[in-house]
Amino acid sequence: MERLEIISPDDWHLHLRDGAMLKAVAPVSAAHFSRAIVMPNLVPPVVTGDDARRYRERVLAALPEGSTFEPLMTLYLTEDSDPDDIETAAKSGLIKAVKLYPAGATTNSQSGVQNFDKVRGIFERMAEIGLPLCIHGEIADNDIDIFDREAEFIEHVLDPVRQTNPELRIIMEHVTTSQGIDYVKSAETGLAATLTTHHLVINRNHILAGGIRPHYYCLPIAKRESHRLALRAAATSGDPRFFLGTDSAPHIDTAKQSSCGCAGCFTALNSMNILAQVFEEEQALDNLEAFTSLNGPQFYRLPANQTRLSLVKQKEPVGFPTNIPTDGGPVTVFDPGFPVFWTVEAT
Repeated sequence: MERLEIISPDDWHLHLRDGAMLKAVAPVSAAHFSRAIVMPNLVPPVVTGDDARRYRERVLAALPEGSTFEPLMTLYLTEDSDPDDIETAAKSGLIKAVKLYPAGATTNSQSGVQNFDKVRGIFERMAEIGLPLCIHGEIADNDIDIFDREAEFIEHVLDPVRQTNPELRIIMEHVTTSQGIDYVKSAETGLAATLTTHHLVINRNHILAGGIRPHYYCLPIAKRESHRLALRAAATSGDPRFFLGTDSAPHIDTAKQSSCGCAGCFTALNSMNILAQVFEEEQALDNLEAFTSLNGPQFYRLPANQTRLSLVKQKEPVGFPTNIPTDGGPVTVFDPGFPVFWTVEAT
């Protein structure tokens, strides 16, 4: 196959940041994706409906003229979040989900949840109104090994939450382990997972073997090769419980290449190219549309896009830019480490 046409894809987990970074990266995602679930972990975080409305306006202002890209807004869950405000924002159509960050789990998660008993009422309200909960599924305790935090979260936090709130629809974001894949598969309804482009490509050796490579450092951190293969199998299977959330997370190079570097891979520019290559390698190109364009809308109870995107296989590898410029400095583009022959055809 040398040409593939699919329903336009969506990104169900995206970081656009704010200010100069937002202006630089929003057009990049808008070039290939029709919609995206926009993460709320700004400083300060997007906690209220008014916060989300103002942030949405800034996102739209950063898009190129004539862009039809639709930011799907989320609220950052805190122990002081107002369930009435959440319900009002959801029923107005302003937000499509609430995001749960365990405090300290990742970038700008300091305002996240520490005591889950304090947000039980919010979970109950969300279940009543059908509003999904997006979860960063890691326990952030320092005494738990960083490679075990996802599995520990499933056992000690996620499973009890689901048992207490069986009607709550949950997206376990950026799953990185075979345990996470198996847990999602064990649920017949109400649970789905996003998988990132970079976690289908890298394992922990890419970060650590032969020297520290900061542009492969992300959270949740990449795991063993056996876990990567489990993620790849799930992504390419066509299973409707798995869909694309790139978790594209831009940081300027000086913030990545430092004594305490930031976590995140900037994949918005080449995710669709890399995914086509991955799915071709797995002999699953027929399932790419489900993963990128159909399974996410189905779980979020939204219609699929009406537009289409074409991918073309060329004879020579695609040459991706090393970085993109921002007013704060360059942002390195994710390097998959292998030749990619699929390009997105301009529309």
